[in-house]
Amino acid sequence: MRRNLLAGKRSNSGFSLNSLTDDECYELHLATLEVLEKTGMFVEDEKALEIFGDNGADIDRGRKIAKLPPYLIEDAIDTAPPKIFLAGRNPRNDFVMENNRVGFTNFGEGVNIVDPETGELRKTTKQDVADTAKVVDYLDEIDVYLRAVGAHEVPQEVAPLHNAEAFFPNTSKHCFIGPIDGFNVRKLVEMAKVVAGGAENLKERPLLSFNTCPVSPLKLVKDACEIIMEGAKNGIAVNVLSMAMAGGSTPVHMAGTLVDHNAEVLTGIALGQLTKKGTPMVYGSSTTAMDLRFGTASVGSAECGMINAAVARLGNYYGLPTWAAGG
Repeated sequence: MRRNLLAGKRSNSGFSLNSLTDDECYELHLATLEVLEKTGMFVEDEKALEIFGDNGADIDRGRKIAKLPPYLIEDAIDTAPPKIFLAGRNPRNDFVMENNRVGFTNFGEGVNIVDPETGELRKTTKQDVADTAKVVDYLDEIDVYLRAVGAHEVPQEVAPLHNAEAFFPNTSKHCFIGPIDGFNVRKLVEMAKVVAGGAENLKERPLLSFNTCPVSPLKLVKDACEIIMEGAKNGIAVNVLSMAMAGGSTPVHMAGTLVDHNAEVLTGIALGQLTKKGTPMVYGSSTTAMDLRFGTASVGSAECGMINAAVARLGNYYGLPTWAAGG
């Protein structure tokens, strides 16, 4: 089992970048609660709206807006586990996500690849999924596998199933994948049960986790709701990963972007906890800034690093397992 080095802990044993004080985190938290209570979140799925409404949210069904009382969000933070066990097919690659312990994954999802044989830039295929899984399996520095590329030659309605069929035999590490709806979640769980050797084995050693993204600003769309609820029902960890973009889908300044990001992720975590209290959830981020010259996401920029250092600090403040994009 991997228990990696600590980061962000007050000690003399390692380097950390604490970009926000506790007081600043609290101010962002209060602003987030105000946004969720007064403005609310667009929740596209009817079942999710019903769950929020049954637990005290003010629901506008015509506009599909859920205004969430502060206690609902704070209860979700309290009941979400502070530690998540991510099993690999090889127990040597088991990984623990917990507060202050840092780990690494590869980036995803690439849609083009430079062919290693011809040098041609082309669309990715199912074989590329298998090959990237092998590479990640070999690299000791990478703790868990995130579906790196996608199979584009298969029917896209079931592409997650093809991706899983390609990566499961080719990595012994824990796998993260972004399903596209509840149907694919259920089928992926069935596949994982077979790989694990049965439902009880999968419960004891969860080999798979899910990623899903709200849509900025302040939207929890139908597929995200389905993935969160189905993941919770099946005891599978869900990484609620905002992709807010400062200057594009959120305010240009960091504070406003962090509040929007926080509102989206905490609403997703709340939906998971209301579906099944104690279900494992990840506080996720691929939030960055928009390059105003080209209208593109500035992944890899200094702003991306600054935003995600702040996101990591917020996740640490909440005591939640956190997933943040690198700078």
